[in-house]
Order: sequence, then C-alpha cells, then structure tokens
Amino acid sequence: MVYTVIYVCWCLVLDSLLFVQAGSSEKLYKPVHSQIFTLRKHTLVYPAHDYKVFSVSTMGEEMQYYPRLTKDEETFKNIMSNPNLPYPKSTAKINKFVVYCNTQITSHGRKGNIREAESLFHRMPEKSIISYTAMLSAYANNGQIANARKLFDEMPQRTVATWNAMITAYVKNMNRVDGVEEAFKLFLQMPVRNAVSYTAMMMGFVNAGRFDEAEKLYKGTPLEWRDPFCSNVLMNGYLKIGKLEESVKTFEGMVEKNVVTWSSMVDGYCKNGKVGEARKLFDLMEENRNEFTWCSMIDGYMKIGHFEVGFQLFSQMRRESKVGIEPTILTVIFESCGRIGRYKEGCQVHGLVSQLGFEFDVFMGNSIIAMYSRFGCVNEARHLFEMMCEKDIVSWNSLIYGYVQAGRLEEAYDLFEKMDAKDSVSWTTLITGFSNKGLTEKCIKLFSEMPERDDVAWTALISGFVNNEEHEKAVCWFLQMIRNSIKPNSLTLSNLLSASASSAFLSLGLQIHALAFKLDMEHEVSVQNSLVSMYSKHGSVDDAYKIFKSIATPNTVSFNSMIAGFAHNGFGGEALELFRKLVDEGHQPNQVTFLCILSACTHMGLVEEGWEHFKSMRTLFKVEPGPDHYACIVDLLGRAGLLDEAMRLIKSMPVEPHSGVWGALLGASRTHMRLDLAKLAARHILELEPNNAAPYVVLSDIYSFMEKRGDEEQMRLSKKLRGIKKSPGCSWITVRNEMIVFCVYNVEANKFHQWLPSPLYCKHVAGEIKLSLLAVLMESGDSKFPSKLSTSSLGQVGLSKQSSQTYKSYSVNFHCQRSNSPISQALLLVYLLAHKVYGANAGVCHHEFRRRKGCWSSSS
Repeated sequence: MVYTVIYVCWCLVLDSLLFVQAGSSEKLYKPVHSQIFTLRKHTLVYPAHDYKVFSVSTMGEEMQYYPRLTKDEETFKNIMSNPNLPYPKSTAKINKFVVYCNTQITSHGRKGNIREAESLFHRMPEKSIISYTAMLSAYANNGQIANARKLFDEMPQRTVATWNAMITAYVKNMNRVDGVEEAFKLFLQMPVRNAVSYTAMMMGFVNAGRFDEAEKLYKGTPLEWRDPFCSNVLMNGYLKIGKLEESVKTFEGMVEKNVVTWSSMVDGYCKNGKVGEARKLFDLMEENRNEFTWCSMIDGYMKIGHFEVGFQLFSQMRRESKVGIEPTILTVIFESCGRIGRYKEGCQVHGLVSQLGFEFDVFMGNSIIAMYSRFGCVNEARHLFEMMCEKDIVSWNSLIYGYVQAGRLEEAYDLFEKMDAKDSVSWTTLITGFSNKGLTEKCIKLFSEMPERDDVAWTALISGFVNNEEHEKAVCWFLQMIRNSIKPNSLTLSNLLSASASSAFLSLGLQIHALAFKLDMEHEVSVQNSLVSMYSKHGSVDDAYKIFKSIATPNTVSFNSMIAGFAHNGFGGEALELFRKLVDEGHQPNQVTFLCILSACTHMGLVEEGWEHFKSMRTLFKVEPGPDHYACIVDLLGRAGLLDEAMRLIKSMPVEPHSGVWGALLGASRTHMRLDLAKLAARHILELEPNNAAPYVVLSDIYSFMEKRGDEEQMRLSKKLRGIKKSPGCSWITVRNEMIVFCVYNVEANKFHQWLPSPLYCKHVAGEIKLSLLAVLMESGDSKFPSKLSTSSLGQVGLSKQSSQTYKSYSVNFHCQRSNSPISQALLLVYLLAHKVYGANAGVCHHEFRRRKGCWSSSS
C-alpha cells in the first residue's frame, strides 16, 4: 500500500496535522490548536489512490500555494503505528479521520491486505456505517464470508448499501452450496431495496443456473430499475449457456440500452455463429463502439473463416475509431492468422506491434510465438523466444507446441527438460506430440511421470489411443480415470464416442451417452455433435437426427455431422436439404461441409448438382477446394461414365493430385473398363504409394475381364516380385459386449471338410443387399473359392472357431458359383448374424483387420 505524505513548511510556531476532505485553501491551512499529533514541520496527509474525497480545484490550489511537496511513506506508517497517538476531540475532525480510514480499509480489501484492514478497523475510535460496510466488503472480496456475516449481524444499523454488500458477498462466493439461498433470504428481509439489490440477486440466480427464478425476479423488478443493469445480467446469462433466442427477447424488450448491452449482444451473436446479425447491431452502434465490441466483431469474422472481412474491419478500426490498438485485439489477429495460415498478414501485424513497442511484452510475445509455431516457422518463434527479456510458462509451452506441430519431437523434449517448472499443459503437449507419431507407449511413460494428472492430461492420453485406433486401450484408460475419481470432461466423452463410431462398439456409445446424462453434459454441443456422428455411423439415422434437433444452437460442426450421417446412409436428399438450411440460417459452410455434400451427390448420381456445389465453393463461399474435393468430383464423374471429363479436371487441378484422386479414377476405370486410364492412374498411385496393392488388383481384374491372360499373369507376377500382399478383408459383430471377427481365407477344397464341425446354410438373396455397415468390405484378390454348387442359389459358409485373449476369431470360407465374388456372401453373413442374434451389431473394416491381424494366430 502506497501512501502520500505531503510536507508543507509554514512559518508558524505550532506544528499540526490536519486530515481534510474538501474545502478552500483558507480552511485547509488555518492553524489548528487541537493537534492530532506533532511533527517538526506542519504535515498534510491524504490517501494517494483515492482523490474522490478532494475537489480538483483544491488540489490545484495546494500545488499552487505550496510547491515544496514531497512523498514520505515511512513517516506516515510510523505515525499510524503509534499506539499513544492522541486523537482530536472535535466531531468535525473525527469525521475527517473516519473518512480517511474508510478509504484505507477499502483499499486494503481490494489489494488482499485483509490483516491491515482489520487492524485499522479495530483501532478506529469511532466507526460510521460506511466503516462497517467497507470492512464487510473487504471480507467478501477475500472470500471470508463467515467473518462478513458475523460483522453484518453485529452492525448497530444497516443501510441499503450494507444489505447489498452482504448479498453480493454470498453471490460472488458460490463455493457454498447454500450461497444463493442465503442471499435470497437476505433479499426478502431487506426493508428497502434499490436497483443494485435486484441486480445482485439476479446475478446470483443466473450464476447458479436457476433461470426460472431469475425470470420471476426479473418480472418483479420495478420497471425503472430493470434497464439496463438487471436486463444485462439476464441477457448475458442466457448467452453463456447458448440460449440465443431468450437473450434476443430480453435485448429487444429493453427500453434503455448501454454500450455493455450492445457489445454483449454483438459478442453473443458472434459466438453462436450469427455473424450477420452481429454486424447489423455493430453498424447501428456507430460511435458507441468500444474495444470489446470491435474485438468481438473481428473475432466473429475470423472464427467463421471470413478472414479478409475481419482484417478489413481491423484496418477500419485503426483509421476511423477512437479506440486505441489494444493487446486483446492484436492477440485475436495473431491467433486467427496462425489458425488459418495467413503468414503475410501475420508478419504485417507483427511489424505494427514492433512499432508500438509491444513486441517484448510477455503477453504479446507469447501470442506471436504461438502464431509462428502454427505457421511451422519454429526457428522464427525460437528467435523471438530468445529475445524476450521476461518469459513465463506460457512462453515455454508455446514454443514446445511449435516443435510438436513441426514434428520435431527431440527438440521439443529437450526444451521440455530445460524448463524449471512444468505445468499440465507442458506434459499434455508432449503426450499429444508423441501420440501423433503413433508412439503410444512413450505417451504412457510420460503420463506415468506426471506429478499431477488433471482431466485434460487423461483426455490427451485417451485421445491418443483413439486417434491411433487403439480403442480397447482408450476404454481401459478411461475406466482407470474413473477409478481415480477424475471427472471426465466433454472432450473425454467425445473421444470415446468417436471410438464407438469407428468400431462395432455400439454398446460403448450407448453407455457413454448414458454417462453424459449422469454428468449433466448431454447439452454440451461437442458431446451432442459426437453423438450425432456415432449414431449415424452405426446406421441409427433417426436417433442421430433426434439429437441434432435437440441442439439448442447448432454450429457448423453440428450440421456437418448430420449431413455426413445422411450422406453415408443413403439419404442424399435429406443431406442436401440440411445444407440449404445451414446456409439459410447464416452458418458458413467449410471444407468438411462440402466433402459431405459432394459425397451425397456422388452416392445419388447427381452430377449436375454436385458440379454446381463444387463451383460454388470458390464463387459463393470463398472456400478453396482441396484434393479430397477433387477426388469426390472425379468419383462423381467416373460413376456417371464421364471419365474424359474427370481426366480433364485432374489436369486442371491447382495442386498436385494425391493418391485418392487417382484412386477414384482407377475405380471408375475398372467399372467402365477403360484400360488406358486405369494404367495411367495405376502408374501415378504406385509413384506415390509403391506398396499399394490396389493398382495391381484392378489392372489384373480388367485384364481378366478382357481375357488378356498374359497381362493378368504379368500383373500378379509383378506384385509377387515386389513382395506386395493385399490384406484380406474382414467382418465382425459385437454380441453382448464380445467382438466376433470373420475373415476371408484361401483354403483348398479338399481341406474344407476339416474346418467344419457343422456347416451353416443360408439362402442367397438375389440383387443388391443394402446394409448400414461401418466401412467397406474389400474382396480378397488372391482367394480361390472352390465351386461345389454349380447352379444352386444356396451359399455355404464355413466357420472355424479360434480363441485369443480378447476376441473370438472365426475363419470364413464362402462357397459360391463365381470364384471372384465373395462380397455378396460376406454381406449376407453379416446380415444374418446381425438380425438373428439379439444385441448384435455388424461391421466390416479392411484397415481394422490389417491392424488387428497380428494378434490372431490363424490370420498371420
């Protein structure tokens, strides 16, 4: 606490000290015979940080008449610590002393010096009602609610301000279960209330999530006290929980609005993706915009991908606004540049920061390091890091993150080892880095070395397992997390739902959904989005759509999840209709959105509509198509037989086509028997992926169909010489939490009887069998299936049970007339088991089999 002591040299015999509140210079310097205490020179003392008790003119007069003013903190402290200090008898002088002490108590309370405040309060010879209120507020600001309530009960009299201070104390310290109840009891006991009383109580209800009671109190608030403060509290409460419609109703019903009202509503619209509505309000504010308003609007545009508009708004703010360039706005710009990859603009703003002298500020320096780290420019980030005079733990973590993002794990680990103090973010960043490289064992080692593990660290480890398709480990570690009494967060549940969606673990998804209800997270948007994806991938489109409709304020990810669900389950029309709704509601479609839409058009054969959506990416929505979008269009054109148009599109691509683009052309070439394009596509795929067996298989099939046996054998020979093997496909079902896996094998006909304890017969269903499966079952190109039934419509399936630690594995042989078409029989098998066995969930996955095959002795 800093005090100012001003010495004024007077040519008087008596030395005296006078505490003053206001008045003319004549009153200030009138000789005082009843001295408070005596010094060698006459002394005037007043608080340094609260000039509200003085008039400006009086302070000016002091400086004018007495220029010899100096500061002496120690002198004042020595005076106030003197227990024998005589106090004046005059009431006027006592009041002036009380005013000063009240100011000091308030100052001590704000700075957390509660002992100094208590000491001064108890030593006051007389206390006013303001003294009690100041001390009560000091207790409240430092979380000492019991002491505050004790003082409140001891007060000889209370004013409205005292009651409000006690209610506010309960509201701000919501760690007590009965905080709101105690506050409301006091509110009901108040003899007189004012606007502050209603606002404080409203804040209590809103912070506790008790909006029904908040609404009731709001309706009972006198109209002259509602706006703007009570209305602002209720409106912001609705915005925090995503209830945009209710907040808009409150906003539109307000008669009086201030800059906080408008700024909060702009920010609310932006955070809920309604940037167009936010801009309308922003334009109406004109000269009343503050730093928060500009920052919210710029950030809103950046978050939906309209970087150019947001950056232009930033430039407009610099030109037109009276608001200065604050670090908060610059941080938003740096974060957006790093996230979107706008290197040029990021460097420009970095130059501006250097001109303003903010570059070596810790807060600003951390933002710039994080931006360069996201660009992958780790060397530039390291240079700035070395130049910073002061570094905090965020500085270290930002640079470690940059090394991790660049895949330079050794340097990240070296920097991590040099840190004096590591927090959870430091450990979690490294765990994420190693999991991205597939080094899950290293992740476990780091995790075990952590001194303290919070929910974020647990989630990072579980997420690593899910991303590396080690779903069983993800579940096991999640159970360990629960046993350690760590409450999972919404991201934890989202990762587990992704694990369920990527495998046949429907029961896991159902259990996580139930847990979300238990933890009161079923309305978390991230959890709801994951539930939509999970149910969609399991074929439960109706359940997915019910959850989607229950989302209070769906974001772009919500729409993407549902559009993908419709597209992958054959509901192309519904997918396109939902896309139109997304655009109509003002959401900005992104690259993922268009991938889902193009996929829907591909499955429905809508060539013209798919092409129009592809062109609109650049022209209407400013979304740059990536290689995956080109692959979808090539697939769409290929399925329609427009292979020459597909080839022209590939040649016109602004980026180098990846294997997915050539793979789409290769598949279309096999469908339409275009050997020339198949050879071209196969050559490009093998250049990109030399160990990919698909080109050999496809070309071999085309040669076989065209009866070019020599070329067919040449393809097979080339594949064998290169040591390339095509992994066989598999199917699996989950029955009562147990996974049963079915694999296709090449078994000689004369050994077939050894496999079967008893064959299973089932009727073949002619035509296409439509099943909601999790992935695509791929045909084994090397399999030669014996033909026992020449003209029969019966398919014979053989099962041979093998045991392993985790799964029951079954070898499946299909006996059908054509040796090269086991797919329909496999689908029939999955269909049979999924419908005849209670609780069975069916799925097929080629890559999943390839990952698991090492643990199956029969399939290695």
